[in-house]
Amino acid sequence: MSGLRLQDIRKSFGAVEVIRGVNLEIEHGEFVVFVGPSGCGKSTLLRMIAGLEDISGGTIMIGERAVNDVEPRDRGVAMVFQSYALYPHMSVYDNVGFNLMLSKVPKAERDQQIRAAARSLQMEHLLERKPGQLSGGQRQRVAIGRAIVRNPKVFLFDEPLSNLDAALRGDMRLELARLHRELETTIIYVTHDQVEAMTLADKIVVMDQGTVQQVGSPLDLYDRPANRFVAGFIGSPRMNFVEVVVEEVGAGLAQVTSRDVGRQAVRIRDGAVAAGDKLTLGIRPHQVDIKGSDIEATVSVVERLGHEAIVAAKLASGVDFTFVGPGDIDVTPGQECRFSLDARRTFLFNAAGEAVSAG
Repeated sequence: MSGLRLQDIRKSFGAVEVIRGVNLEIEHGEFVVFVGPSGCGKSTLLRMIAGLEDISGGTIMIGERAVNDVEPRDRGVAMVFQSYALYPHMSVYDNVGFNLMLSKVPKAERDQQIRAAARSLQMEHLLERKPGQLSGGQRQRVAIGRAIVRNPKVFLFDEPLSNLDAALRGDMRLELARLHRELETTIIYVTHDQVEAMTLADKIVVMDQGTVQQVGSPLDLYDRPANRFVAGFIGSPRMNFVEVVVEEVGAGLAQVTSRDVGRQAVRIRDGAVAAGDKLTLGIRPHQVDIKGSDIEATVSVVERLGHEAIVAAKLASGVDFTFVGPGDIDVTPGQECRFSLDARRTFLFNAAGEAVSAG
């Protein structure tokens, strides 16, 4: 089985620690996405798994083997980078089979593997072309095909779709999901795009400043974020945050108030908050009741996307607030609007940013 374990992984550049004690277990066949803002350490962590970066501490296990001191080519991994790194003078056929040729795989076997990879990626008609004759999406397929023929234990993808336009990214996400089902192998995928993470992953690893903030399925992270960082990073448009004060606690509820949202009753974990605590209320833009009238705001911008509209507004205190309505919602910039919150679908975070609401 080709699972992977990271045990207290650390990486320092001089006195600067960029990966701070990461522990993670990835099961065989999982599609795991590392996601987080630029500079959070996700690509560095991926490169350490690949053997392209030395580790400063900890152990990397692929299957039952520690690979800290194993050369990249001998780890049983194949990596697909953001840049395609294709040989421009070679055909697609020769690019895909280049590593097999270096490994002295017999010609007939090499041909079989190249053509099998081309079929799985639906690029058999491209085999005689040169990279300069291909689109960005086709070049990325060639780079993936070059990884497939190595028959690795683990595929590593480092932001492979970031050079593609929006339509191609959508197509390639579908291709990658289909490929994962067919290959039944382990994939670790790095991206800063939380939409990619939500649509591709079995398991998401959210990172910030070299640490793992939360690990879980896409819906776990969306419905039960562990902290304010994860809540704000997962979900598009991003979660709204409003500062509130706890007036009363009882029967599993906290009565919280603010000038902007009035009084709201939010379910909380036992003993998590007390009267007088200053907390942050989190509200997802898709979970606002636009037929309600409890809260007043002034519309700033309306983005009409056809099936829905994203409305950016300002609350009474001047705090920015975003909500989503139907595409034909009757609001314009400068207009006053009213809505309500569904307290059962809101979140509370304490001063340390930890989630204290029950869900």
